[in-house]
Amino acid sequence: MSLTDTNQLPAQVSRATVIWRRFSRNRAAVLGLILFIAVVVMAILAGVIAPGDPLRRVGDPLTWPMVDPNAPLGTDQLGRDILAGIMHGARISLMIGVVATLISITIGVLIGAVAGYFGGWIDDILMRVTEAFQTIPNFVLLLALVAIFGSTIENIVIAIGVVSWTAPARMVRAEFLTLRQREFVDAARNLGVGTGSIIFREILPNALPPVVVFASVVMATSILMESALAFLGLGDPNYASWGNMIGQGRAVLRTDWYCSVIPGVAILLTVLSFSLMGEGLNDALNPRQKK
Repeated sequence: MSLTDTNQLPAQVSRATVIWRRFSRNRAAVLGLILFIAVVVMAILAGVIAPGDPLRRVGDPLTWPMVDPNAPLGTDQLGRDILAGIMHGARISLMIGVVATLISITIGVLIGAVAGYFGGWIDDILMRVTEAFQTIPNFVLLLALVAIFGSTIENIVIAIGVVSWTAPARMVRAEFLTLRQREFVDAARNLGVGTGSIIFREILPNALPPVVVFASVVMATSILMESALAFLGLGDPNYASWGNMIGQGRAVLRTDWYCSVIPGVAILLTVLSFSLMGEGLNDALNPRQKK
């Protein structure tokens, strides 16, 4: 390790400490982090607590919670363990949220960075494309894509990412329009740094904080979109997801409401955790906040 790297190390540690202190001062954000960790632990331990196929039958249909020790949260109308569905559904929900968010943020960052840096006719074309996507409600476009390409879990994740990129693109573009005139960008140009390096190594790191905060919103929205698709019967029946559990439980909602309420609570707490953490990240990454 060089002397320069040694000198930079305390500054990096100090910034991480400051961000954590700001984040931890927000009690709601800490609660969101705890809820998120709980969901992650559920996903990790799903194979231990509920081994085997979560879609297999384990008991009599519509057994209420706390009646059968083999199914402490009860069974659905097909005799499947609701606890197993909740545990394994955490994996599906997190996978959908993370992958769809990566797709949408990647598309949005690329389009927003190019539009904001170059401006002119390139900006006009890319923003017209963005506005064209925004004229169609996200869920309506998602329904169309799933209907065309099929309702496999892979297609659903890709479709959610494709319909969610417009807001990150506009955020990145706005940041680039401000940052491209800064002194450090002019200095990089004068030193002969290439356009790609200026965009991705000089400007983009300074434009990412609001996008990182918004990523929590995209993750929460992605989970809700998949749940809404499954509720309408357009989910992938080969996977145990919370949305599928709610959709299948609506047929017995009046008599055996727990079939839909338990996975609904899981979705509520997961989405709430992303929302609270996003608020905490917004405070932590805000340079105007006190250390």
